[in-house]
Amino acid sequence: MTFQITGIYASALGVLAIILSFHVILHRAKSGISFLDGGNPQMAERIRRHGNFMEYVPLALILLAIAEAGGAPKLWLHADGALLLASRLIHPFGIWHNQSKTPARLAGASGTMLAILIAVGLIVWKHLA
Repeated sequence: MTFQITGIYASALGVLAIILSFHVILHRAKSGISFLDGGNPQMAERIRRHGNFMEYVPLALILLAIAEAGGAPKLWLHADGALLLASRLIHPFGIWHNQSKTPARLAGASGTMLAILIAVGLIVWKHLA
């Protein structure tokens, strides 16, 4: 089976992962911080933007792939993938060391959780049908 729909969103999210990673790498080179965040708030922000992405996106994509393999409707798969992608694009703009609650962080985190729940729902729905 080819995961055509999941592949679209996995590819786009893969590019975003590289961008977030380079964001960390470039700041390391600029600041001379080789390990952890060196007490630098901007480095900590960049690390968390990338880390948060890496904590949630793999699970969401695995669930999307399982839903696709199980025969979930294409429209729902695209809607879920698009929600995940949009949420992960928005989320990094809300992570700041001096602000714990920002609209972008809330929207990105909520959208990601909703995308995970939708994928779980699609899997369960197909297994119960």
